[in-house]
Amino acid sequence: MQSKPFGGKVILFGGDFRQILPVIPKGTRTMLVNASLNSSYVWWRCQVLKLTENMRLRVGCQEADLKEIKEFEEWILKLGDGLLGEENYGEIGIEVPDDLLIHDQVNPISSLISFIYPDMNKFLWDLTYFQQRAILAPTNEAVDSINKELLESPPGEEKV
Repeated sequence: MQSKPFGGKVILFGGDFRQILPVIPKGTRTMLVNASLNSSYVWWRCQVLKLTENMRLRVGCQEADLKEIKEFEEWILKLGDGLLGEENYGEIGIEVPDDLLIHDQVNPISSLISFIYPDMNKFLWDLTYFQQRAILAPTNEAVDSINKELLESPPGEEKV
């Protein structure tokens, strides 16, 4: 009798496996990749199904914006699949579309905050305003600097 992974039960794994890596304290890149699901001995038995529409990009969008959203969607998928740029050995320069760049050289964090949270002071008490927006950052250091600037912007005295 052949043993089957998970006792033969159907298991559904969801997510983008390029983004969701296991946490290994002080782990190297190689250790993280080797511990990921698609490096597992059960991976060869998995049937991979891919979603074809990015629903997150379409929430609340206007019909006029669909073409621009579709172009961004295709660009971000190519980026994630490693299809942008030329063949490389671990490092490559990728041209980011101009409309995705922050051009403010003096205070880029302030420009980013103004773009993501326009007229923030008008909406301080509107919970949905903040629920519909987020700034993603690659490092804790970047998060700390964004949070520091965000917390300094509301009017009034600070209370601890």
